[in-house]
Amino acid sequence: MADIIARLREDGIQKRVIQEGRGALPDFQDGTKATFHYRTLRSDEEGAVLDDSRVRGKPMELIIGKKFKLPVWETIVRTMREGEIAQFCCDVKHVVLYPLVAKSLRNIAAGKDPLEGQRHCCGIAQMHEHNSLGHADLDALQQNPQPLIFDIEMLKVENPGTYQQDPWAMTDEEKAKAVPVIHQEGNRLYREGHVKEAAAKYYDAIACLKNLQMKEQPGSPDWIQLDQQITPLLLNYCQCKLVAEEYYEVLDHCSSILNKYDDNVKAYFKRGKAHAAVWNAQEAQADFAKVLQLDPALAPVALQEHRLLTQWVVSETIAEGDDAVGEVVLRQPGHHAVLLHIRTARHVHDQVARVLPVSAGRGGGQPRAPGVGTSPHSEWGREGAAAPT
Repeated sequence: MADIIARLREDGIQKRVIQEGRGALPDFQDGTKATFHYRTLRSDEEGAVLDDSRVRGKPMELIIGKKFKLPVWETIVRTMREGEIAQFCCDVKHVVLYPLVAKSLRNIAAGKDPLEGQRHCCGIAQMHEHNSLGHADLDALQQNPQPLIFDIEMLKVENPGTYQQDPWAMTDEEKAKAVPVIHQEGNRLYREGHVKEAAAKYYDAIACLKNLQMKEQPGSPDWIQLDQQITPLLLNYCQCKLVAEEYYEVLDHCSSILNKYDDNVKAYFKRGKAHAAVWNAQEAQADFAKVLQLDPALAPVALQEHRLLTQWVVSETIAEGDDAVGEVVLRQPGHHAVLLHIRTARHVHDQVARVLPVSAGRGGGQPRAPGVGTSPHSEWGREGAAAPT
């Protein structure tokens, strides 16, 4: 160990072992996966913490030999055994790119694209191109580089071939081959009711394709082809978010799809359900009408959703009680508006059913909240416009 520490010191890295590890030092051949918790601190008197993987609840996973943008991490983890805790103080020359790396890691922790805001160029060029990284502490560090301290706890070391690679660690060829496999894994998890895990798979597949797409000229044939592969995965991701009742994320993603592909029926359908769930009644009705226009075969599904939405809106519009009286305009997709005369709140269901008959085999029942019923095990989740493909 003394010779390892001496070599590190010659390269501008000071190592201090806090807790000895167990077993022999791994050989860390290319493809080895090191899983560790890290904490990054400034080296000044204040010693402010910049990043802490424990706070984010997910350790770092580093694949040796994959040319990670912060090579010093590969250098220091190669000196550690499982269970070891050590502190490394690294000269400026080793940590110049830390602000960019930290931004990507923060994006991942927040569920964003790790490459958001980056272009296909070297890290130094990116630092000069962008005035701000979106984080004040990283901006300050980028403008005034200084040595950094890394507290590392080595959790696990896995040999090549004994683990499944994360998308960011794959080569371009590996990413392209992995997407169909990850896609099918997501579909299987969704069918089995593991919606959160399915969403994570779809997210990984999207990340693979976006990483490939950023290397193409926007609007080029290759870029468009990749975008068309991303779209169904993003719609599947949106279906998972509908089930999880994260409606505003569904609205954002579906709208982004429709801005590029204004004939995407599934995007209209899912956005309509999300609008209904957050009480955007007119927007929901417009989206369901568009579904009918683009694919008449989905009329039973779209009309049923529209009918349930209308029942709910009417129920909330009029006052409860036997003496309640009101008039409500019911707008059906593709039909003239109908004026309903409501004597009591309990007449809502009968009146709406008279104008918008229930689809065959659906049955009656009381109005349900818009957007509810998107479980993968419910009849709504299995509809062609909703189920992942």
